[in-house]
Amino acid sequence: MSQTASTSVDNVTVEDLEDAVTYPVDAFLSREYAEAEKDRLWAKVWQMAGRVEEIPEVGDFITYEIGDDSIIVTRSAPDTIKAFHNVCAHRGSRLVSTPCGKNNACGNRKQFVCGFHGWTYDLDGNNVYVHEPQDWKGALTEEMTRLSDVKVDTWGGWIFINMDPDCVSLREFLEPAAGILDAFEFERMRYKWRQWVIFDCNWKTAMEAFMEPYHVAGTHTQMLEHGDYYAYSAAYGLHGVSGFDQRDPDLQMSQSSTVTRAGKGQDPRISTYELQHELYTTVNYASTTETLLNAAKRLVDELPEGTPADEVIQHWLASARADDAARGVVWPTISPENMAEAGLAWHIFPNMTVLQGITFALCYRARPYGDDVDKCIFESYAIERFPEGKEPETEWVQAEATAEKWGLVLSQDFSNMASVQKGMKSRGFRGTLPNPHQERKVTNFHRNLARYMGRGAPRRIR
Repeated sequence: MSQTASTSVDNVTVEDLEDAVTYPVDAFLSREYAEAEKDRLWAKVWQMAGRVEEIPEVGDFITYEIGDDSIIVTRSAPDTIKAFHNVCAHRGSRLVSTPCGKNNACGNRKQFVCGFHGWTYDLDGNNVYVHEPQDWKGALTEEMTRLSDVKVDTWGGWIFINMDPDCVSLREFLEPAAGILDAFEFERMRYKWRQWVIFDCNWKTAMEAFMEPYHVAGTHTQMLEHGDYYAYSAAYGLHGVSGFDQRDPDLQMSQSSTVTRAGKGQDPRISTYELQHELYTTVNYASTTETLLNAAKRLVDELPEGTPADEVIQHWLASARADDAARGVVWPTISPENMAEAGLAWHIFPNMTVLQGITFALCYRARPYGDDVDKCIFESYAIERFPEGKEPETEWVQAEATAEKWGLVLSQDFSNMASVQKGMKSRGFRGTLPNPHQERKVTNFHRNLARYMGRGAPRRIR
């Protein structure tokens, strides 16, 4: 398993994140810190702004809101996506307003027209109309009247933007995570559902709630019937991965992913189905698929009692693959080594989480909510492979943070997010104590965050 080499932060060397460390909580609570993020972090990093499927036609656009900035992402030609700052070059008026109660704006336009004085821009950002241009007596130039460009690129069907004109390429920024995850072909997946909520915690508190399975034993106690959740966590540059360590062979855990293991029980035919059923019904129908669930349900009829766990898994996956092929869903080819290295879930710096399966993924994104350090915009969505032409129609839905709207597991995570944000303010809180083995993703997140922010680096506990 790849590990991050030793590094020096604030004159303290952290060896592969194996040492017990702590880090300050001002990153979660300080308004001054949140203000500095706008320039030091958000203006410098690649951020996932949406999915390519959201803008399939020329003129389709979405906006991405982050801090004081709003970015228009539009399909300017059949094979071209452009991004611009959502601001008129004349007096700074926003060209596209986010509707009340929405987390972004979207639509289709052939031109972007400023509602203040009518200045007009084409889909390439060029100014094509200035009212009474003669009044400037030739002083206006194309460069000063066009929209301000934003770097844009795609990976895995996601659209990323970067406001830094001198940034590294998206591919360089995403490596080595992108190289490990390419085999899953996320670009062939489409939205199954997508929801968002304004939540009572800092965006980093929200992201950390999904960076490690260490919390399963304390939070998702219902899952303990289906397996042991002892986890590993590893740093891959800016990014990080977590998965499950196999401590006890009797628990019949076949891989580091929840999705492709037999679970806990004497009969792996039964425990495989029970785990899949638990995932499907409590993780908002997103952490497995109906195909995998139905194939697991048939195991007791298709295999004799006493079939070893590894053979059960092989039969189950082959059966599900055949079922999907029959309905027009082709599985990607992922080697066992690649599957093992991919693990359970990835944190893509700074604010994206992907829990990947063979034909699906459950994803999270969190962003600041205005200037309120105690709130964030939290989004979760499921993507999946569907037969061509059978993709469901979806849109962003604002949903209350309840089990009815989000499923049992996510509602349990929400409870942690609010509790942590409040608890860090206590005079009795002495500081963070992340698990050196199971929460390295969290430590790595703060180490990289400190590099951008120039403060708050993890330090060894002495």
